[in-house]
Amino acid sequence: MNPQQKGTKFCVNCGGEIDYRAEICPKCGIRQPVIASTDGKNRVTAGVLGILLGGFGIHKFYLGKIGWGIIYLVFFWTFIPTIIGLIEGIKYLAMSDAEFAAKYGK
Repeated sequence: MNPQQKGTKFCVNCGGEIDYRAEICPKCGIRQPVIASTDGKNRVTAGVLGILLGGFGIHKFYLGKIGWGIIYLVFFWTFIPTIIGLIEGIKYLAMSDAEFAAKYGK
């Protein structure tokens, strides 16, 4: 089976091709990390939205934090949300996919 297909992944230890549902690699016996679902949310998209449109809270709406998005919209004229959005955008881009999924996944 082609590793590009959805049904496979690679072992974090030996690099062997294994079934995507496997918790333990059958080749080397190492437990595979579980990555939580982020409901299709992408950390790069969230980071870019935070950097470019963070003053309006667009990144918060994207991540499903509607209340925070509204607060950013109410206070965008103070430029404080812009600074915070820039910092948050950089933070999202600096995270690994696993960290992002653990923090912002459902």
